[in-house]
Amino acid sequence: MTPTPQHLQARRTVTLVPGDGIGPEISVAVQEIFAAAKVPIEWEIANVTPIIKDGQSVIPEDAYLSINKNKVALKGPLETPVGKGHRSLNLTLRKTFDLFANVRPSRSIVGYKTAFDNVDCVLIRENTEGEYSGIEHEVVPGVMQSIKLITREASERVIRYAFEYAKSTGRPEVTVVHKANIMRASDGLFLDTAREIAKEYPDVGFRDELLDRVCLRIVTDPTLFSRTVMVMPNLYGDIVSDLCAGLIGGLGLTPSGNIGLKASIFESVHGTAPDIAGKDKANPTALLLSAVMMLRHMELDTYAGRIESAVLKTIAEDRARTGDLGGKAGTKKFTEEVIKTLEEL
Repeated sequence: MTPTPQHLQARRTVTLVPGDGIGPEISVAVQEIFAAAKVPIEWEIANVTPIIKDGQSVIPEDAYLSINKNKVALKGPLETPVGKGHRSLNLTLRKTFDLFANVRPSRSIVGYKTAFDNVDCVLIRENTEGEYSGIEHEVVPGVMQSIKLITREASERVIRYAFEYAKSTGRPEVTVVHKANIMRASDGLFLDTAREIAKEYPDVGFRDELLDRVCLRIVTDPTLFSRTVMVMPNLYGDIVSDLCAGLIGGLGLTPSGNIGLKASIFESVHGTAPDIAGKDKANPTALLLSAVMMLRHMELDTYAGRIESAVLKTIAEDRARTGDLGGKAGTKKFTEEVIKTLEEL
C-alpha cells in the first residue's frame, strides 16, 4: 500500500548524475522504481564531466549549482578521463562539496548465499585527506614521495559523526581502526582525537584495533563487527569497505553515501563496466540501495523501507537476478520485477 501521510507529500528536487558506462541504464531503473513507489522527488539531471579551470579539474558550473542548491544528489559510476590535469572525478566531488564522511554498510541478503552469513558491517571512512590528499613529488630521479596528511579538524568531525551515527542507528559501540603503532604521529593523532571524543559519549562503547587485526577478524568471523561502527582514515576505509562488500557478494550489492555540511552525495561504488554498457546486463541494485540510503537521509523512511524490501525480496526469491548474481535477467527485467514486488507489499 502506498504511503500517504501528508508530511511526506511535499516534493523535493534531487540532483541525478547518471554517470558513465552502465550509469545511464541503472539510473533509469532507479527513476522508474521511484516513480512506481510514488516517491515525492523531482530529478534534476546533471553532467559532471570535468573542465580545466585555472589549471585545476573542476565540475561544470551547472552541475555545481544544482548540487549546491538541492543539497542532495544521487550519482552513478564515473570514468575519470585519462589526461594531464584530470584527477578522479569522485575525488573532485568530495573536495568541491567537502564530503567528509563516506558511509558504507555491508549487509547479507537473506536468500542470496555467499561464503559468509549474517554479515552486518558499517564502515565510516574519512573522505578528504590521508594518503588521498594528492601531495606527491619526486625527491630525486627514481624516488617519489607521497605525503599522508592527517589533521585534528578532519579527524574530529568524522569520528564525531561515527558516534552520532552509532547513537541514531542503535549500534552500541564505535571501533577506531588505525596503525598508530607504526605511524605514531599521523594515526596517533587520529586515535588520540577519538579517545577524547569518546569521553563525550559515555553511552556508546569505544575500542580501537589495528588495521591488520581487523582485516583478519572480519574474514574469520564478520559477525564480530555487527554491533559496532568502524571509523578509520581514508585509505584504510577505501580498502576495508571493499573487503566488506566482498563478504556479501560484491560491489554490485553495496550502497554508499558521502556526507558533508554543504551537500550529501549517494553513489554506486562499482565501476562503469563499459564492456556491458548498453547491453541490458547491468545490475542496478547498488545504486538502488544507495538511493534508499538517500531517502533515509531525507527522512523519507517509509518510501525507503518499501523500495529496499522490494529490491531485497526480488533478489532473495530469485525472481530476477542479473548475471553478476548468477542469474539471466537483464536490467529491464530486474526493474520490472522490483516494481511488481512493490505492488505486492
